Amino acid sequence: RKEFVDLYVNYVFNESIRKPFEDFMQGFSRGCPARKWKMFHPTELQIVLQGHAEFDWHLLEKNVTYSQYKKLDRTIRNFWTVFYRLPEEKKKMFLAFLSGSDRIPGYGLEYFTFCIADPQAEKPDEVYPFANTCSRILFLPR
Repeated sequence: RKEFVDLYVNYVFNESIRKPFEDFMQGFSRGCPARKWKMFHPTELQIVLQGHAEFDWHLLEKNVTYSQYKKLDRTIRNFWTVFYRLPEEKKKMFLAFLSGSDRIPGYGLEYFTFCIADPQAEKPDEVYPFANTCSRILFLPR
């Protein structure tokens, strides 16, 4: 039985995917030469490709800049009060809304910045918050 299980596991995890994996690896290596990726340990490579999944939300707040706002404006204080009350999953959803990804790029949270700007709408109660994901700007009406 042990031999059967070993052979079956080897087939499922190695033999059955060998050809598709070789095709994938050939295409991946054409676009991303292997010598460049060999400098990373597997966990480092995962962070480079996927980004960080752990967050220090207070550091994120510290890195924010403000346009037409000051840090102590009522709208900003209310924003951060509500933000910190959100469950972790909703905070990640906000990050995806702001930047297009629910992860922090590989260079780290200490370098991840965004801006909160006032869209200066005539009727701010009729305007929803919106984001420019390329520039990481959150337009937050008063």
